[in-house]
Amino acid sequence: MGGATENDSAMKWFLQRADGGDILVLRTSGSNGYNSYLYSSLGVSVNSVETIVLHNANATKDPYVKQKIQQAEAIWIAGGDQWSYISNWRNTSLDSLINLAIKQNKIVIGGTSAGMAILGDYYFSARFGTVTSEDALANPFLNSVTVDTNSFIDINLLKNTITDTHFDNPDRKGRMMTFLARVVTDNNIYLKGIACDEYTAVCVDSSGKARVYGDYPSYEDYAYFIQSNCELQNKAPENCVSGQPLNWNLGYQAIKALRIPGTQSGTYTFNLKDWKAGTGGTWLNWSVNNGAFVEQFGLAPNCGVVSVNDIETKNDILIYPNPSNDKIVISSEHLNLSTCIINIYNSKGQKMSVNFIFRSSNRAILNLDNFKTGLYYIQMTSQNSEVNSRSFIKL
Repeated sequence: MGGATENDSAMKWFLQRADGGDILVLRTSGSNGYNSYLYSSLGVSVNSVETIVLHNANATKDPYVKQKIQQAEAIWIAGGDQWSYISNWRNTSLDSLINLAIKQNKIVIGGTSAGMAILGDYYFSARFGTVTSEDALANPFLNSVTVDTNSFIDINLLKNTITDTHFDNPDRKGRMMTFLARVVTDNNIYLKGIACDEYTAVCVDSSGKARVYGDYPSYEDYAYFIQSNCELQNKAPENCVSGQPLNWNLGYQAIKALRIPGTQSGTYTFNLKDWKAGTGGTWLNWSVNNGAFVEQFGLAPNCGVVSVNDIETKNDILIYPNPSNDKIVISSEHLNLSTCIINIYNSKGQKMSVNFIFRSSNRAILNLDNFKTGLYYIQMTSQNSEVNSRSFIKL
C-alpha cells in the first residue's frame, strides 16, 4: 500500500512493489497525464500504465473497466473529489473488484489527495464540501463534518484508521481532532490517524512497516501517526456537542502524535502492527481547549507490556540533577552520546539551542544558562535511528 502526495521516491517504491506488472490509474475527472509521467520520469520498468477516467456511476459497470481491474498488479487512485469516488464507486462491482484484488491478488494500492483520503477504514467523505479546522473545532457537529463509517476500500492494515492529506496547506490538524472526537462520541471508537503534508508520502509494506518519503531536511515534509493517549484512564472529549466548541484537553495530553520527517530514501519508519515502534520521529501532545487546537512537545506513550530489555534500556539513560538551575548531565551506557543527535524542545515544541560543556561517548553536560524557567524535553537519536526522550525542569 502507498499513500502519497506527488512524491517521486514514494511512487518509485509503489511501482517497484508492482513487480514490473500492469499499473492501473483510476480517477473521476481530469486526463490520463499519469501515463507519460510514470514511464518517462521515474525510470522503473513496468508492463503497462493505463489511466481510466470514470465520469459517472455507469462507468463502474463497463466490462472493459472490470477487466482492467482484474488484470492489474497495482492500482493508483488519483486526486480529485472524494465524494465523487464514494458516490460513484461505493457498493458497486468496481469497489468489490478492487477489494477482491487487494485480498486475493495482493495488489499494491495507493492514492494521492482524495485518492489517499478514501483508503482509510473511516474517511472524511466531503459530501457537503470541505471543512476547515477553524469551523470544525467551533462546532464538531457542523453539517460539513462528515466522517463516513460505511464499508468502502478494505485495507486490513488501516482498520479503525482515518487518513488525511495536505496536512500543512491548509492546516488540518484541528479538523483531524474533530473527526476523531466525533467517532468517539458517535460510535465509542478511538480511531487512529495517518496524515501527510503536501509532497510527503507514507508507504506501507505487507509487514506493516510504514516508510515516510519527502524532501526533508530541504523542506519541512512530515507525516503524522495519531492515536488517543493510552496513558489516560478517561480518554473521551470533555465536550463534544452540537453548536458548541470542541473541548478535548485532558491536561493538554488528549492525543499522541508522532511526527516523522519524510526523506528521499524513506529512512524513518513506523510500525502499523503495534503503533508503538518508530524511528526518527518527534512525539507531540495534541489537545483542543475550548475550540482552539494546541500542540506541544511530548513523550512517547508508555502503555502495555514492556519487555525486560526495554526496561533496562530506558533505565540506562540518566538525567541529573533534575530540576537544575545551571546545567544537566546525561549519562548512558548503551547510547553513544558523542555521535547521537541531541535536541532540546520547550513545552511549546520550539527547538532550543544546545550548548555542550562536555561531551564523550557515555556522558554529556549541557549548559542551561540561557534557558528560562520551565519544562523541557530532550530527544536523543542514535545513528541507527533509535529515539529516546527525557524531560527536565529548569529552575
